[in-house]
Amino acid sequence: MSLQLTKLDSPRVAGYEEVWVAKDPDASYHGILAVHNTQRGPALGGTRLMRYADGDAALTDVLRLARGMTYKCAAANIPLGGGKSVILEPPSGYDRAALLRAHGRAVESLNGRYITSVDIGTGPVDMVTVRETTTHVTGLPNELNDPSPVTARGVVCATQAARYVRSGSRDLHGVRVAVQGCGHVGKALALQLHVLGARLIVSDVSRERVDAVVAECGAEVCRPDEIYVAKADVYAPCATGATLNVQTIPRLHASMVAGAANNQLETSADGDALRARGITYVPDFIANAGGAIYLCRVLAGWTDAETDAAVESIFESSVEVLRRAEREGISAQTAAERVVEARLGRSA
Repeated sequence: MSLQLTKLDSPRVAGYEEVWVAKDPDASYHGILAVHNTQRGPALGGTRLMRYADGDAALTDVLRLARGMTYKCAAANIPLGGGKSVILEPPSGYDRAALLRAHGRAVESLNGRYITSVDIGTGPVDMVTVRETTTHVTGLPNELNDPSPVTARGVVCATQAARYVRSGSRDLHGVRVAVQGCGHVGKALALQLHVLGARLIVSDVSRERVDAVVAECGAEVCRPDEIYVAKADVYAPCATGATLNVQTIPRLHASMVAGAANNQLETSADGDALRARGITYVPDFIANAGGAIYLCRVLAGWTDAETDAAVESIFESSVEVLRRAEREGISAQTAAERVVEARLGRSA
């Protein structure tokens, strides 16, 4: 019970409502919790548990992710704001349950301004442990089914929107899609695209995950470092962020990008680089909003029909952003940010 909280106050966190560093040496716990915006409702954002080079790298990650959640929720028109938390995984020999309970106490200290859930490195069973010390958590077992297929469905809608803007057709039959990452969402995306007749190329650092996808949909396989030059129509980043950057964009064969990963652009300039190459890009916080929408079943009491309609509306949202980008001569990233800023009551 030795939780220590320090509120950060520096130019780096300007524009965020609150950012806290939380530590509990007795539990080997070092976390960072960021609340970006609660204008539309309490800040929603999962807990990421992973190895970071240092606290600075963890802070960079949590700030980008929290801001992305604000934009994701606003773009999807759901009554939630944006936040995120990260836990710096200790090197070894720690008590996972004690670590998660310490994190729950940190979440509880924000008095409901931030609601956490699953993310990379955490799952529904972990949320049960977090729930021991806070009520402000969702994504527990039996609360909802696996949200991955819903997130993937949103990415399919975004992909169809990119196809529609370029060709006038939503049909993905015969379209070649290079899926980077065969985790829960990447695998679900591959299977849904396969049903729609798309031709798949997949890569992952785990051969086991790749083999599982190949067994179900007969995808081609390429090495992780070759996914950017794969002869595909669509590049679907579904692993880590920042894979669209000054090194990879010039190598892309694809004419469309839509995927489930967060923070796909390494810098804002990369959105302009995609536009300069004539690549149709659906910004990540538009394309991958399905998971956040799915949680509205619990957090906002939505019906299945309301939830499904919101996920399907990702097609219209994507088309709106892509048309605005064309009309105003700007990148899709900038267009999406302007749509969101308008919904947040700021200048657009």
